[in-house]
Amino acid sequence: MAAAPAPAPAASPRSFSAAEVRARCAQGACLVSCRRRLYDLSGFVRLHPGGEQLLRRRAGTDVSAALDGPPHRHSDNARRWLEQYYVGEMEPGEEQSPAKPVDEQAVGAATQASAQMDPRCKTVDVEKDLVDWQKPLLWQVGYLGERYDEWVHQPVDRPIRLFHSDFFESLSKTAWYVVFMVWTPVVLYLSWVSYTSLAQGNTRLFSSFTTEYSIPIHKYYFPFIFLLGMFLWSLLEYLIHRFVFHMKPPASNYYLITLHFLLHGQHHKSPFDSSRLVFPPVPASLVIGFFYGILQLLLPEVLGLSVFVGGLCGYVVYDMMHYYLHYGSPKKGTYLYGLKAYHVKHHFEHQKSGFGITTRFWDHPFGTLIPEETFEKKD
Repeated sequence: MAAAPAPAPAASPRSFSAAEVRARCAQGACLVSCRRRLYDLSGFVRLHPGGEQLLRRRAGTDVSAALDGPPHRHSDNARRWLEQYYVGEMEPGEEQSPAKPVDEQAVGAATQASAQMDPRCKTVDVEKDLVDWQKPLLWQVGYLGERYDEWVHQPVDRPIRLFHSDFFESLSKTAWYVVFMVWTPVVLYLSWVSYTSLAQGNTRLFSSFTTEYSIPIHKYYFPFIFLLGMFLWSLLEYLIHRFVFHMKPPASNYYLITLHFLLHGQHHKSPFDSSRLVFPPVPASLVIGFFYGILQLLLPEVLGLSVFVGGLCGYVVYDMMHYYLHYGSPKKGTYLYGLKAYHVKHHFEHQKSGFGITTRFWDHPFGTLIPEETFEKKD
């Protein structure tokens, strides 16, 4: 019997000269190095939480010191994420200069370091990962057991397929504008129905208990009821995100792990999969219908509808904002800029806090606010 051929030796990393890196950056690429390891971030610059311009300014430089901050100390997940864009090594003696003046001893140590990756990084090897990325993931994750929680919170930059069936797979994906196109006309129509119904003057609060002390609900109250619905949605958004989406399924329960991955785990595994950042209209309609039924049981019909339409508007704002926090580039110093950085911290470092999406308001009373980073001032 002929002996099996020996496995081919692993290809050596490609070497880049400093001149070649500068030339590629001049053509619009965004190459950075960490010690001697070189990374091409051209496809990531628009998604960077600190803004595209920040990365553009660091193109062609060594970012070793910047990863440790200030102003931001990058998490292990962020360093692991960086390794996905590894393209090769800087040629010996041609290490790039740091982006800004730093401690000379630190720079010297970084320059003399070998071309090994940061020891805190553990890249996702598609060939050796816990799941087979060539097959739908939904039916595989339940077998991960105790390894699921760590695996799902190590984000990767690659699309996810959930189902074998193309039909069900299509139902699980949604472009961001579909949510706006489907639900905005519903919000406008139900707002008109609510207002005109209140204008008839037949809606009274507590009328099922007493007629003498019931409170009339005038049409002029509609804007305030609408805003109340949006406010209640912000609370519901927080509660669902924290207690449903971030439940920790028992390691021994295949079905709960699968359900968790379907509901939210997939988003944490691949946070920049643009087709999975908003809720698909078909399953969303079932959830929306459930909450509509609850409001109809608790409140007079028109009043319940008025609160509901405000909540529905809040949901649309939430989905649009969630997409923007992942794919938008808000101006530094704005509310959305801070919210984007806050949400990315939730994905990469603080998965057990920072559950507010449209606002950080509810993180305060519930004690889940992501703490501000502090750095000791060096002499």
